[in-house]
Amino acid sequence: MDTDVLVVGGGVIGLTAAVRLRERGVRVTLLTADPPEDTVSAVAAAVWYPSHTDADPRVLRWATETHAELGRQATAGVPGVVARATRMLLRRPWAGPPWWAAATGDLVTGPGFGPYTAQLRFTAPTVEMSPYLDWLRDRFTGAGGVLRAGRLDRLDDGFALAPTVVNATGLAAGRLADDPAVHPVRGHLVLVANPGLTTSVRDEENPAGITYVHPRRHDVVLGGTFEPDEWDIGPDPATSAAIRARCVALVPELADAPVLAVRVGLRPARHGGPRVAVQATSGRRLVHAYGHGGAGVTLAWGCADEVARLALDT
Repeated sequence: MDTDVLVVGGGVIGLTAAVRLRERGVRVTLLTADPPEDTVSAVAAAVWYPSHTDADPRVLRWATETHAELGRQATAGVPGVVARATRMLLRRPWAGPPWWAAATGDLVTGPGFGPYTAQLRFTAPTVEMSPYLDWLRDRFTGAGGVLRAGRLDRLDDGFALAPTVVNATGLAAGRLADDPAVHPVRGHLVLVANPGLTTSVRDEENPAGITYVHPRRHDVVLGGTFEPDEWDIGPDPATSAAIRARCVALVPELADAPVLAVRVGLRPARHGGPRVAVQATSGRRLVHAYGHGGAGVTLAWGCADEVARLALDT
């Protein structure tokens, strides 16, 4: 065999794991059914935030490590990565900082206004996924990693290519890993021209629906929806209009911003949270890394470090 580790899945979880493994000097092949730009990662709003994750020490560690890594990448000028000021508006009674507050390193609380009981301010790395996925791919192949197109009918088939297999197949892991906890969560986004915004704003407790405004260089991501077990990826005009209306109410400067595009994707979620673990298979090593839902970018680099440790037993 000319490969030590086969990583299956070309989204952000698979790519970051492949990069970390190659950086440790092992021979890595990344097998992806679709080019990275055609994965669900390419559709993501991709803002650091542990959305719909539990207060698990492992998740907090992954989120903290990823925040730090993305911060370093933003400083280094990695394509698509920008550290942005973020305001998170709360409607529920104030019960203290969220469990993930320490991961940001700079979260402060402030008084609420109108329907909001409080607001949190912190720095959150944001990622434009198209240039970032290109950068990850080039970083992997530039370091000697091998990228192959293809898919597996069974994870065991990967052992014909390498003694260690990393399963980063997202929604396909439900079938490949025989895991009924895996399920889709539909997300609907609207992209509009950026009228000059630089701060991300969230109102995740809006009774009309989750609402967030994430500026990027040339556009603004407006969201969104969180629809478990919905498989339809067709855009819905009524949903797009409702998202835009909520976001304009939150940030009035968006009122005249023209719509550029609508994006719909299926987040690869898992009841019980992400699965990052080793499964013994007759002396060979199978490492699972899936079920991150809408927090793939938020947890990717922390999970990649853990996958590398598990794959190499270090």
